[in-house]
Amino acid sequence: MNLLILITLPLLTAFAVLLSPKPQHARVFSLAGATLQLLIAVLLFLQYRASVSNGPWAFESMYDWYPSWHIGLHLGVDGISVAMILLTAFVVVAGVLVSWNVEKMPKEFHFLLILLSLGAYGFFISLDLFTLFFFLELAVIPKYLLIGVWGSGKKEYSANKLALMLMAGSALVLIGILALYYAQPAGAGSFDLTLIGKNNIPESTQKVIFPLLFVGFGIFTALFPFHTWVPDGHSSAPTAGSMFLAGISMKLGGYGCLRVATYLLPLGATYYSNTIIVLAAIAILYGAFATMMQNDLKYINAYSSVSHCGFVLLGIGMLTKTAITGAVFQMVSHGLMTALFFAVIGMVYERTHTRLVAQMGGLMKVLPFITTIMFIAGLCSLGLPGLSGFVAEMTVFMGSWEKVETIYRVITIAAGMSIVVTAVYILRAVGQTAMGPLAHEEYKGYRDASWNEKLAAIILVLGILAIGLAPFWLNDLVTPSTELIMKKILSSK
Repeated sequence: MNLLILITLPLLTAFAVLLSPKPQHARVFSLAGATLQLLIAVLLFLQYRASVSNGPWAFESMYDWYPSWHIGLHLGVDGISVAMILLTAFVVVAGVLVSWNVEKMPKEFHFLLILLSLGAYGFFISLDLFTLFFFLELAVIPKYLLIGVWGSGKKEYSANKLALMLMAGSALVLIGILALYYAQPAGAGSFDLTLIGKNNIPESTQKVIFPLLFVGFGIFTALFPFHTWVPDGHSSAPTAGSMFLAGISMKLGGYGCLRVATYLLPLGATYYSNTIIVLAAIAILYGAFATMMQNDLKYINAYSSVSHCGFVLLGIGMLTKTAITGAVFQMVSHGLMTALFFAVIGMVYERTHTRLVAQMGGLMKVLPFITTIMFIAGLCSLGLPGLSGFVAEMTVFMGSWEKVETIYRVITIAAGMSIVVTAVYILRAVGQTAMGPLAHEEYKGYRDASWNEKLAAIILVLGILAIGLAPFWLNDLVTPSTELIMKKILSSK
């Protein structure tokens, strides 16, 4: 498969949406393009599984961009990037469906959604660090506009805070990438990830560059204490914006921490692993306990995202094959789960005009489909067996338990205890919202989910069940790539 199609299709879709003569045409073009992206992502998955590659990367292609700077459009995928592409495709289709009835500048809204997907696809298939950084930045612009224009509450403050913090992360990433370029042997400087991976960068240099890259990408994935943009950004974003932020954008950071920082700088990753583990454990526990204090459904999901993304960083920091595999599982699971939760919250808010749990109750009687989906999202979040959250978190725990030292066992147990806290705030929030008597008589006139809302929820639920009930396909997909990363780490010691 020519991976350029994953860039050109969203680009063409975005311009078709922007140039469409009527708003209803923009919606149709957006959904058609997103559906084609999903079909191509599934086809890529099937072809990748059937392919026999002589190296770690499949479907590689190279196009010159700035030859004098050794910058090229080097594209390729492995199992991890294929998993991220599938996640992106699922969330994009669901986000477009949930946004079907957006009334304020619908063409511009859908244009930005598709543009964000373009940045994500380009990021996940780029094997050139400069190109990867370009697509990372391309994915930031739509977030700012979606919150600032279509958001609610303190939307200007939230948009500015998100943009400034992510720009700070991007600045660290750029410095780290340039440092990697000049750290290579004289005359051999390159931004090509595959070439950099073959160079032996001195340990002292890795210790300097690794924190720049890991913290830079970590800001995107709610690395403690740089997570504060997450609750504000999610709470003010429109529904699809929250879905894309949590489901896709935060995964760019986790992917960068693993693919760029850990893979290219294994000695640096080993040196700082304990620091990563401690920060991840703090994020897991802090996010869980902070969520218990929230009464707004969006803040509940946002702070829980800080906790769940902590499991991604914990898996990476443990530096075992099982833990890293669990980190990838958690990225995919959390992307589907949190996108579903934000979609349901948006459906509830559209009808009740409130996100406060204390002001709702008895919605199961009038909104049976929506509240059922809310229960599924909540149970996935707390790690119910049969759903993707259980598979992902258990894999991280098993990989962490492989570290036999007492401190790692203590941290693993502490992280596991967060599941109890998660169960408390999820069951309380979902129970108070859906169960009991109707909080207000006007709720009786509410309509349940429309066709587009049902389809969006079903798509995400299918993804959650596909991982929760039959996780081996995902394990077979990502394990060869995690083995390659572990081989690089072990051979560097």
